[in-house]
Amino acid sequence: MKVGLRLFQVSLWIVVGVLGSVGGGAFPAMAQEEPGSDEGLALSDVLEAQPDDLQPALSAPSAEIPQLHELEQPATTIEDWVAQIEASLVQITNVRVEATDTGLQVILETENGVLEVPETQSVGNALIADIPNATIAEEFSQAEPIDGIALMSVSRLPGGRVRVAITGTDAPPVAEVRTEAQGLVLAVTLGDADAVTEEDAIQVVVIGEQDEGYNPSSASTATRTDTPLRDIPQSIQVIPQRVIEDQGVTGLQDAVRNNAPGVTTSANYAGTGQGEFIIRGFQQNNNFRNGFRAGRFGYIADLADVERIEVLRGPASVLFGQLQPGGIVNLVTEQPLSEPTYNIEFTGGQFSFYRPELDFSGPLTENGELLYRLNVAYQNAGSFRDEVNSERFFIAPVLQWNISENTTLTVDFSYLYNDPVFDRGLVALSDGSLVLPINRFLGYPSLDDYIEEQVRAGYRFEHRFNENWELRNAFSFSSVLQTGFHSDFAGRLIDDRFVPREYLDSEFLNEEYGLQTDLIGRFSTGSLQHQLLAGFDLNRSTDSYVSRFAPLPPLDIFDPNYDVSTPSETESGYFQTVFNNNLGIYIQDQITVLENLKLLVGGRLDFTEQEQNFFGEEGSQSDTAFSPRIGIVYQPIEPISLYASFSQSFFPVIGRSRTNETFRPERGTQYEIGVRADITDNLSATLAAYDITKTNVLTTDLNDPNFSIQVGEQRSQGIELTLTGEILPGWNIYAGYTYTDARVTEDNDIPEGDILRSVPEHGANLWTTYEIQTGNFRGLGFGLGLIFVDEREAELPNSNFQVPGYVRTDVALFYQRERWRAAINIRNLFDVEYYETAQNRNAVYPGAPLNVTASLSYTF
Repeated sequence: MKVGLRLFQVSLWIVVGVLGSVGGGAFPAMAQEEPGSDEGLALSDVLEAQPDDLQPALSAPSAEIPQLHELEQPATTIEDWVAQIEASLVQITNVRVEATDTGLQVILETENGVLEVPETQSVGNALIADIPNATIAEEFSQAEPIDGIALMSVSRLPGGRVRVAITGTDAPPVAEVRTEAQGLVLAVTLGDADAVTEEDAIQVVVIGEQDEGYNPSSASTATRTDTPLRDIPQSIQVIPQRVIEDQGVTGLQDAVRNNAPGVTTSANYAGTGQGEFIIRGFQQNNNFRNGFRAGRFGYIADLADVERIEVLRGPASVLFGQLQPGGIVNLVTEQPLSEPTYNIEFTGGQFSFYRPELDFSGPLTENGELLYRLNVAYQNAGSFRDEVNSERFFIAPVLQWNISENTTLTVDFSYLYNDPVFDRGLVALSDGSLVLPINRFLGYPSLDDYIEEQVRAGYRFEHRFNENWELRNAFSFSSVLQTGFHSDFAGRLIDDRFVPREYLDSEFLNEEYGLQTDLIGRFSTGSLQHQLLAGFDLNRSTDSYVSRFAPLPPLDIFDPNYDVSTPSETESGYFQTVFNNNLGIYIQDQITVLENLKLLVGGRLDFTEQEQNFFGEEGSQSDTAFSPRIGIVYQPIEPISLYASFSQSFFPVIGRSRTNETFRPERGTQYEIGVRADITDNLSATLAAYDITKTNVLTTDLNDPNFSIQVGEQRSQGIELTLTGEILPGWNIYAGYTYTDARVTEDNDIPEGDILRSVPEHGANLWTTYEIQTGNFRGLGFGLGLIFVDEREAELPNSNFQVPGYVRTDVALFYQRERWRAAINIRNLFDVEYYETAQNRNAVYPGAPLNVTASLSYTF
């Protein structure tokens, strides 16, 4: 562990060095005198001198050569660096709008420096001009400056840019841009009235504003409403598409592990990228997609159509029903765009990896009533693991019908086919050691015919009655099928050398049906302002599993022989079917007491029914549970939000006690406090502390060991810190740290104090990029990532087997100009041997060694 911490410290120094070198190359640190000035010879003259000219320069009197103390020194503090960066940007000090005979002119005044003449584009009926290498002292906005212009605004964008947006009432305006002594002038005339409608323009402007880079300001998972993060009294982390793209990630597990410290996976189910997430110490049995249950541990998520990933930490039963108390991961998918947009991308790399991908979107009708989006991806890859490869195909079309100004209907569908080699990873010896090379395959590849298919379909209907009330109704269906024969483990390691294997022909089917209806209203009662959410959802899930098996020869882990014949006969194995029905009725009120004081009060009543057939033995039970949440947010000053909250969760426990009574649901209770600080407009930090207790945990009944009793208790306490956004123009950061103490506090079998499985005590991540903003290398960027995961217990009760901690370093180089983007991503730069997770000592999943991928994309 000391070695891991030392590597982490070394990697941090690398960050400082890389960013320092980038800063030194991109930002002027010395004052250079103009050639020919009376003050003496400029430094640039010496550097640019030809050999014949060098001697006179060197022989010049010392008074004519600038001395070190006369040069402006490089920045030595962050404050100095910020000052230098801001000084390099041309500042717009004033915006003047004047009516003319043909329209209006917009004058952007500056004190020092000349603004670059930007290119303009029409988006809907809005004229957009993005000015590079600029900033503005105070953002400007004016509604209806003249007839025919609905809105005119000048705003600051990330990356040292300023956007001028002029929205026409009936058509996109036209502008001639020129530089004059008074500043940059946009001479605007009204456009052709046969363009798009005002409603379309408003939608386009909103979409543009939602591109917030590394620092999204709002999320929907925590409240089912689009609520600013600063107003949510619970920790929620948003992983935006920009971060995922810069890291070159294509799988859900990698995206979450890279960016949500402390969140691990319980497994990597046979190398397929599946596995349930462990959040705040507790294993979650469901992932979510657009607010619907997307499947259990068998869920594979391709990120081709994902806009962002929202990680809600803490109990979520108040809106999502039966769940473990640690939190949930919700994927928010891309939606159709009102302007034609086409993107194609190809990625290739080590281990025979290649992946073409396309993303097309736009209107299907001239009036824009019908919009579409289509995401398609194909992936074929080998592996650093012997005998292992995979193939995947994914397609996701979306259709949106804008029925009227206030009514939309969106229909979506997706299909995923995945064909991997079933790979259970490595094994640990009886003393807990991991001695096998990470490429060793411990199965029989000739017996592999395992595949997975996922089908998803649904709709979302939204209707606004007026500005204050709206109705949402949505339906989702998902089917996850895993089938085919393969070799699997059949027991623990024998004599620390032979791993038992069996031939397994199985079929697992998970089907999820979900129906949600929400009514959202905004109103006032006296001085209190309310945003009310009331609704219900219906969920039905079916899990069925059936298998047949045959014994196989044990495999020698040190000298494997993969030559084996297919068994001619199989025996009946496991059989189980579980039906789960749930009705949830919920209400939530977001109350603005004062401008800087907000309350969140909500509750949900759930009615659940479970039916199961286990080897022909049928059983059923029903439960009722109420899950409350109360939170308060206080903002002493505008950039700071202090919050505190109380929330509960529930999760049904199937079975009966010694007295033939059904078990009560497990209950989770959390207390959380935190602070969110908007350090700048583009940089935010969040600090949270929590305490979760889970009760009604099953343990052995001491009066009869053949039965269980609900006296077990588990507790998790911790601290979480995140920092996201843009530090300086072009310099982004996405970082976090977590401390988690998750233990058994009461149990009849497990010793009190044992650490919960796969939970690191410490976890940290850092991903930072810098993109050059000006000059010939504008658009060239660099990225550096550090991931630290502490040692984890692999079994409960704890044993002599722990998964070692590690520090992994990733780097990236990218270049984007106009419609092109090229990138090289190197993962595990220092070729560290590490293990991502362990299901138990018989299934340990190693991480990949150093590997390189390159991608090229084009948008048109």
